[in-house]
Amino acid sequence: MDVFAGFHGRVLAAVQQLKHDGVVPHEASLDGITLEPPKDASHGDLATNAAMVLAKAAGLPPRKLAERIAPLLASDPHVEKVEIAGPGFINLSLAPAFWPGVLRMVLELGAAYGRSAIGEGEAVNVEYVSANPTGPMHVGHCRGAVFGDALANLLAFAGYAVTREYYVNDAGAQVDALARSAYLRYREALGEYIGAIPEGLYPGGYLKPVGEELAAHHGKELLAMQESEWLPIVRSTALKAMLAMIEDDLSQLGIHHDVFFSERSLIHGAHDEVAETIAELKAKSLIYEGRLPPPKGKIDEEWENREQLLFRSTEFGDDQDRPLVKSDGGYTYFASDIAYHRDKFRRGFRSMIDVWGADHSGHIKRMQSALAALTKGEAHLDIKICQLVRLFRAGEPVKMSKRAGTFVTLRDVVDEVGAGSVRFMMLYRKNDAPLDFDFAKVTEQSRDNPVFYVQYAHARASSVLRQLGEMFPDLVTEGNDLARADLDRLNDPAEVALIRRLAQFPRLVEAAAEAHEPHRISFYLYDLAGDFHGLWNRGKDLPQLRFIYEGDRELTRARVALVVATKRVLALGLGILGVHAKHELH
Repeated sequence: MDVFAGFHGRVLAAVQQLKHDGVVPHEASLDGITLEPPKDASHGDLATNAAMVLAKAAGLPPRKLAERIAPLLASDPHVEKVEIAGPGFINLSLAPAFWPGVLRMVLELGAAYGRSAIGEGEAVNVEYVSANPTGPMHVGHCRGAVFGDALANLLAFAGYAVTREYYVNDAGAQVDALARSAYLRYREALGEYIGAIPEGLYPGGYLKPVGEELAAHHGKELLAMQESEWLPIVRSTALKAMLAMIEDDLSQLGIHHDVFFSERSLIHGAHDEVAETIAELKAKSLIYEGRLPPPKGKIDEEWENREQLLFRSTEFGDDQDRPLVKSDGGYTYFASDIAYHRDKFRRGFRSMIDVWGADHSGHIKRMQSALAALTKGEAHLDIKICQLVRLFRAGEPVKMSKRAGTFVTLRDVVDEVGAGSVRFMMLYRKNDAPLDFDFAKVTEQSRDNPVFYVQYAHARASSVLRQLGEMFPDLVTEGNDLARADLDRLNDPAEVALIRRLAQFPRLVEAAAEAHEPHRISFYLYDLAGDFHGLWNRGKDLPQLRFIYEGDRELTRARVALVVATKRVLALGLGILGVHAKHELH
């Protein structure tokens, strides 16, 4: 299926031949040998660095070694030309007769095209969103939610067994603040004037229904209780309502989790898993009683001048050791987080991916080192940071504050521009780069709007098939039938360029999955759409290149095969991103 994997195997076979001939030592490693499309398409279809990787081991200048490899590759009947470039790259140009076979494969495989088995069914836990359950999802949560969900889709497409997880932070001070805020709304629902919401509580009107629910269920009985009595009751009701709201908000983007894991369950479950985790780390001599020095050059209100339990995170590159127990006896967030990842490991996950916000980037090394210590290196944790989203309206930035109640909700954005547009645009930048979300840009119909440009390509392909039904109503457009068309007639450079782009999809899926970078799919789709639109525009200028050519049924059949294949790959790529492919644009 993967053209690049196939030719990579041929490069390795050529090197093995040189090992057999004594040109390259038998012990020379082949791990660094790659096969990529050249950055400049005029340099050919494929390029390998084999000669540069093996030059030192062979004791030859890279170009000299390339001269030994090139003839072995040139003997392949699918290779039209081999050239040595630069310091020793070997560029391959494939024969025109090779590309119809690629298109045929795309058509025959249909929805299976691009799917990979590299995951080999390995269990992967992808934890994303995990926003504090204190209110509706806002646009700041949106990027991590979309990124995590698309990454989970991508990994599943590549053959991994993916579990999508949400870590519910229901054990910290913020949920007690939520409960106290809901209690005020409860008193309000009973007819009491509550005045302005105090500083530190949540003022949003979204808690009014929670107050009304508490009033309907408990009447005035909570008023007679001490805070220690009513707090857990109100907290439970408020958390349940907030999680239901969050799930509903996420569903507007097509996001659904398999597991909602409670932080509180780690401490108040059948046994205290945080205490167990600390005991394990202590047994490994990674915890000690000590005193942290005051922060240098800044005031840190959380710093405490006291003896406390510390994790030796400086042994793993952190700038200071980290506390595990607070002065009030409660666990730090870091301690609970270590226990949570230990729990994932005990559930069978050796591969874990966390999607965090930019404000947590300083925690990465300590979390990875703690997990490595607990699992003796058996577990691998990749933490992906999603940078901030800057939201603009009418050229002015929109400021958000959950506590002030002035945030723009995720639902607001989805309602205005649509789930597909939100998802695509959130994935049209690498996750660790800041992203500007401009309402005007996302809704304009131009090449400068990537989501429109890609959806327009799919809609255009759909329109070709509708027109075909009017002109050739008996022409079958199923992939297997079109695979038997005379695809050798697709010899215009723009047609061949489009097939080349389709050939890149399987390799791209695997590379994106291995790198945990779903944005590569959106970039690829934009390029694929560009190739398709370019071919469409050539047909406007040159009637003989139009997809439907009334005077030549068989040529039409071959070109429709190309349209169907392109439409299929566009839909597959959009599906990985979680975007519904449109058949018409209005």
